[in-house]
Amino acid sequence: MKNRSVVRLLAGVALVASGAMVMGLGSPSTDSAPRKSLVIGVVAKSQSNPVFQAARTGAEDACRDLSKKLGIDIKPNWRTPTNEDAQQQAQFVEQLVSQGADGIAISCSDANLLTGSINDAVAKGVHVVTFDSDAPNSRRMAYYGIDDVEAGREVARQLAKAMDQKGVVAILGGNQNAPNLQARIRGVKEELGRFDGIRIKDTYYHKETANDAAAMVQQVQNANPDISGWAMVGGWPLFTQNALDGIYDRAKVVSVDTLPEQLAYVKSGQVQALIGQDCYGWGYQSVVMLVDKLASDKAPEKVINNFKLAVVTKENVAEYEGLWQKWLKKKP
Repeated sequence: MKNRSVVRLLAGVALVASGAMVMGLGSPSTDSAPRKSLVIGVVAKSQSNPVFQAARTGAEDACRDLSKKLGIDIKPNWRTPTNEDAQQQAQFVEQLVSQGADGIAISCSDANLLTGSINDAVAKGVHVVTFDSDAPNSRRMAYYGIDDVEAGREVARQLAKAMDQKGVVAILGGNQNAPNLQARIRGVKEELGRFDGIRIKDTYYHKETANDAAAMVQQVQNANPDISGWAMVGGWPLFTQNALDGIYDRAKVVSVDTLPEQLAYVKSGQVQALIGQDCYGWGYQSVVMLVDKLASDKAPEKVINNFKLAVVTKENVAEYEGLWQKWLKKKP
């Protein structure tokens, strides 16, 4: 009887072990198996904005470079609204997850709206990083982008220098509900507060379109001829031609962003300085962080990853024209 009990016990143990293997409990983790391919979803804010076209180039280049380096077929899957639409971004995130994307890089048009979609993706095993515009309360792995407060401070420093540290400043603020723009405005105000000879007139908000921004600047300047400096936390009006007619001869201008259309204003002397972002790196570095995690289980050393700000003036503007030709895949 004793021998039969032992046999039955051993058989039961074997049966449980067999079941565990079937369910994957005792089998080698599939995550540790060498990966042969990866799909990285890239969800930018809008296809119509050249800064995100540069991010797309960066993402595609990173996928190509890392495919060669690691011997893995890494493909980008570009899912971006034609114009800014946070709800459509959320839908793209859900589609990428359902279609088996391994990782997602996203620039959040509305952090509150997208936090749920990001968290759902992470809960289903998809790694997420944000670029340009963060969702700090989400479960995203990391963020790559500008230090918005420091960008605002640099705008203020360059403007104060151009104004000889005296005069009246107007701040162009864009969308009043955008957290990244509010952080830049805070930086501008904090830095300008250090100069006794500078007074801030007000912050002026507008729809984030070039024509609306240009109209706002013209309207405010005409109504307030004492304004002698403009701190622009985004370069929206500089996408249009002649945006500073009647302004540049009365006020100094410093802005964030260094797109080709904006560089022309620096070359003509109508804008004293532009503060540049690593738009190409938004895509490139986001893919690098995701692939490091997916292929090598290597997480970024820091959650918040900022790039060094570029200051573009008349002296070095030609260098940045060459960068944008690469970023937008344009021939010289």
